[in-house]
Amino acid sequence: MLHNLHPQPADKILMLMAEYRADPRTDKIDLGVGVYKDATGNTPVMRAVKEAERRILADQTTKAYTGLAGDPAFGAAIRDLVLGDSIAADRVACVATPGGTGAIRQALELIRMASPDATVWLSNPTWPNHPSIIKYLGMKMAEYRYFDNATRGVDFDGLMADLGALKAGDVVLLHGCCHNPTGANLTAEQMAQVIALMQDRGAVPFVDIAYQGFGDGLEADAQITRQIAAGFDNCLIAASCSKNFGIYRERTGALMAIAKDANQHALAQQNLNFLNRQNYSFPPDHGARVVTTILTDPALRAEWEAELEETRLSMLGLRQQLADELKRLTNTDRFDFLAHHRGMFSRLGATPDQVAAMRAAHGIYMVGDSRFNVAGLNAHSVPVLAQAIVTAGV
Repeated sequence: MLHNLHPQPADKILMLMAEYRADPRTDKIDLGVGVYKDATGNTPVMRAVKEAERRILADQTTKAYTGLAGDPAFGAAIRDLVLGDSIAADRVACVATPGGTGAIRQALELIRMASPDATVWLSNPTWPNHPSIIKYLGMKMAEYRYFDNATRGVDFDGLMADLGALKAGDVVLLHGCCHNPTGANLTAEQMAQVIALMQDRGAVPFVDIAYQGFGDGLEADAQITRQIAAGFDNCLIAASCSKNFGIYRERTGALMAIAKDANQHALAQQNLNFLNRQNYSFPPDHGARVVTTILTDPALRAEWEAELEETRLSMLGLRQQLADELKRLTNTDRFDFLAHHRGMFSRLGATPDQVAAMRAAHGIYMVGDSRFNVAGLNAHSVPVLAQAIVTAGV
């Protein structure tokens, strides 16, 4: 049997990580992997997470299964975090999933069950796992223009022109905040136009929100998702806790399906439970329990929010430092976009050859499309990156 298998395409980011580890240079800089790092290069366990785990360890009396949808308290907590009071709670079906990736996979499975002929529209570019999973599931896929390589901002005219081809029942995948891989984001006014177009065409929104709290703050980062959810009878939302709680390896996420009414809600919840049963039965609980413990305890939540804000401001400071250093070196403002982008990532707009040159000459590792992780920098490495960008001719 196994001899019939074929090699699968290698993941570019994982390949980059392997190359970085094999590089003997001591001054190399890893800007490829998508995890937050502090000024020392460490991905720390948040203080609130450690305290939540201490409480769980002391108080937990069982490791029995929680249920196909996970702990209902987690679903309620993540719903309130992402949606606030923008949608009535009785319209939101929810299941816990193994990370944000698990939520995306389950959402696509649900789309395939409900609307097998639907086309899923993705921004170009988007997170590579989006098209990979869609292709694996054999679903229809289309792209809409998103990034303007000249301005390093959103190509809004191109986006609207491409989405003009939407058909009724098509699904549009939108990034809730902190677009990955570009860092360029739609404004609320632009999103209102996208929503109006989707409503006119009868399309369904699917929001991937993986970086809430990393952009402009917890509430501000949720506004686009809430704006989208409030505009439709149906909406899918994949949420990840990996970044904003720093629990990457715990694989903690949730899929929410917003229904039109109570009957539709019950049907959606039953189907979400069914999909969990088919794929992994019961979702992991430890990370979800950590998140629930934090979000439902006022003091612990305040501690978490303060630490998350420290993380956010650190990344904004690095963005501004890099933009300022590039302005000093080039005597132009053409890199100011770096300070305007939000989240962990930005796309420089460099060519693959320029990216390769920075890696060869300076030990700077970023993805070939010039997406780099801002959180991989520190005050000492920012000038090194800036000089490498200039030397490479970006």
